[in-house]
Amino acid sequence: MEMETLEQTRAFFANDRFATQAGAVIEEIGDHYAKCSICLEEKHLNGVGAVMGGVHFTLADFAFAVAANRQKVGVVSLSSNITYLQAIHGKKLIAEARSVKEGKTTCYYQIDISDELGNHVAVVTTTGYRKE
Repeated sequence: MEMETLEQTRAFFANDRFATQAGAVIEEIGDHYAKCSICLEEKHLNGVGAVMGGVHFTLADFAFAVAANRQKVGVVSLSSNITYLQAIHGKKLIAEARSVKEGKTTCYYQIDISDELGNHVAVVTTTGYRKE
């Protein structure tokens, strides 16, 4: 199954309930590329008032899923690593997932996370496996 349009992609990934209920939205799609965002709310904050690290990771994992599965469904994550670079200063998180390597059964993606002010706040790398 290939999702050719942004609308088809959004409809398919609406079933990714954890991410979408957290507020994740698909902004753009391309060839092994996705840009997703979350508008930050009080529910995204931890006990000290900062954005919970899981919000970053949820958004990155969602962007990876969209980028890796839009052209052919069947990629799952084998491993992911997140590095937090700085605090968020804006009100919106934006994740851009790009393929670094597409192999026969595995792939490798880098997901850059920034706020709407342009601050690069985290980097995630994910190795995926294509179920055939």
